[in-house]
Amino acid sequence: MYVFKISLLALIAVSIFSTSVFAEPTIQVSVSEENIQSLDSIWITGKVTDVSQWKPVRLTVTDPEGIVVYRPSVAISDDGTFRDLMHPTLPSFKLGTYTIIASQEDIDITARTQFTVTSEVMPRNQITQPSPEPAVSTPQLTDSSKITLTADTVNGSNIIKISGYTEIRSTDITFIVYAPSGNIISVGQVSPNTQGKFQLEIKTGGPVWKENGMYTITANQGTSSEYKESIKVEIKDGVVVPEFGVVASLVLAISIISIIIVSSKSKIAMPSRY
Repeated sequence: MYVFKISLLALIAVSIFSTSVFAEPTIQVSVSEENIQSLDSIWITGKVTDVSQWKPVRLTVTDPEGIVVYRPSVAISDDGTFRDLMHPTLPSFKLGTYTIIASQEDIDITARTQFTVTSEVMPRNQITQPSPEPAVSTPQLTDSSKITLTADTVNGSNIIKISGYTEIRSTDITFIVYAPSGNIISVGQVSPNTQGKFQLEIKTGGPVWKENGMYTITANQGTSSEYKESIKVEIKDGVVVPEFGVVASLVLAISIISIIIVSSKSKIAMPSRY
């Protein structure tokens, strides 16, 4: 009887050991909402098991036309869970169904989920002036800023091309566009590539761009927006006015008038041959 008990315990131990050794890794992914509006943000959550936790989960997000719009790498927590807050593409999500595919280097299979953008809404004019930054938590914009921004614009165009570089390559960058009055008119997100470079296009025009003046485009990165940088672009009648565009036009006009005046004086002062 004693030998039987020992054999039974050994058999149970071997069974448990075999189960743990040959357990198949799994991956799951889901979204906080199945239906959202075009300016809503959405949480992507999931869980992986039996994988190397130092290897992140890769999320691939495609829009209704099948174009990849985001590919962030998301860290795995100690309990195997992961989460990422996805903001709208600029200027807003397209109407239709988006697909999210989650993958991890140690797993041959992938997990998939979807959400649908059902309606458009006017931008959320929720502030009149940008809120003051906390005095202790957020670094100021100095030479140590980890994000750089440039804007490529053409006079009279409705496209603003933003490009830049970040030292933090594993975290998405959130862009917020402020109207001259301080109202938020657009929120979007972009993923830097392996070299830390990123680029995106912002389309102007329409009722949300009706104000004339300097629009502020702010890039935020980090779980609490630890790193940020801003750039300003002048918009008039819904299209771009390049920096110094008005000044350059005035200088050109003054130059032409000066040439005409000088030419006229030269003709008057020219003596007659006869």
